[in-house]
Order: sequence, then structure tokens, then C-alpha cells
Amino acid sequence: MFEILKKSFKTGIVTDQYPPAPAGQKISVAPTAQKKAELFRKSLTIREVDTGSCNACEMEMNALANPVYDIERLGIHIAASPRHADALVVTGPVTVNMEGPLKDVYKTTPNPKLVIALGDCAINCGIFKGSYAVTGPVDQHIPVDVRIPGCPPRPAEIIEALTELRKGETTFTRWFRKFSGEP
Repeated sequence: MFEILKKSFKTGIVTDQYPPAPAGQKISVAPTAQKKAELFRKSLTIREVDTGSCNACEMEMNALANPVYDIERLGIHIAASPRHADALVVTGPVTVNMEGPLKDVYKTTPNPKLVIALGDCAINCGIFKGSYAVTGPVDQHIPVDVRIPGCPPRPAEIIEALTELRKGETTFTRWFRKFSGEP
């Protein structure tokens, strides 16, 4: 037990601050998405859907739950079922075999739902563009609210996009601004 305590003191706190997202990537958040995300400011449950990716984006999504990034502390949870999700995170280009399941998952997710296209393949098919097995990017099949580019996007970029999506004016702040006479 003393060895474990000694190791813990030497290691320190690993969840202090995750590495910052690199500058230069353009994260696209639709204006209507922030209105939809107003309900999910304190808690957001996401469901990841792989429609044919190389699994690099899934590896970065898995890193979100590790002690370094720990998205649970930000109120973001990962659900096992789309019925319990507020947002769908779609990775990879939509393949012929995954087109139907993607539409089924979209229908199963309760409204108002957010759709996040994660990675270059989900946004524009990436290196799989022109493949006979790919039917197109995600926005050709279901409406997309947020686009996070990168091959794959780093966990810090994903957190930045989810934070950007969830910040903004709430109903209370809008009422308070109107009540106090601010424009």
C-alpha cells in the first residue's frame, strides 16, 4: 500500500489540464445547432456511430474518456444506445452497408438531436472519396449540425467543438438581458 501511495505522490494529478487544441482547424457549428444545444448546456449525452471509418476517429473518441481528457467532468457522457443520446457523433464516410443503419439510428434518437460529423471522412469522404463502397459524406444522408475536421481530429479539438456548441446565450440570460434593458 505504501508503494501505491508513493507512486501516486510521484505521479501527481494527471487530469489538471489537457493539451491545447492546435490552431488552424476550422470547426463549423451551424447557428441552429447552438439553439438546439441550449437544452444540453449542463449535460450532453453522445452516441458514436461508425459508418465505415479506419477507426482513427474512434481511437480519439475513446481518448476523451481517459483520465487526461475526462469529458465526464464537463458533463458529456457517452451512451450505449441512440435512444438515450442527445447527439450522434458520426465517423467515416457512409458506406453502402451502413447507409440504412445510419438512417435507422438517426430516426431512433429522440428530438431535438444534434449530429456531429467527426473527421474529414465524415465531412467529405477524405481518402475514401470515389470508392465504389462509399455512398457519400454524412450530410448527404442526414442533416449535420457540427463539422469537426481533421484526420483524425485530436481529443482537444473535439472538446473545443463540443464546448463551442454548448456555450452561448441561454433562455435565462436572454430574459435577464431583456429585463435589464440591454440590447
